[in-house]
Amino acid sequence: MSGWLKLVALCSIAVGAQLAQADQALAKAKHCMSCHAVDKKIVGPAFLAVADKYRKDPSSANRLAVKVIKGGSGVWGVNYMPENKQVSPEEAQKLVAWVLSLK
Repeated sequence: MSGWLKLVALCSIAVGAQLAQADQALAKAKHCMSCHAVDKKIVGPAFLAVADKYRKDPSSANRLAVKVIKGGSGVWGVNYMPENKQVSPEEAQKLVAWVLSLK
């Protein structure tokens, strides 16, 4: 790989890492991390489990963004996810995009 391509690849990785951190920072700021973790169940499922379940369903992003704001229950057991009125629709979309990108 040429020096130029290596530089482009490294920049892409750095930008991707910054975007992921920014979205995790949003999850922390909106208190999502109080009940969820990236890699383990707390009260709600791990974000990786959510990504694995919904990543291949193209219609899931919009449904999950609504659920982030309105809350819900029954999909992951008996625990209820409360509504999150502090999350705007744009923030919900950003959070869901981040979660679905996790691998």
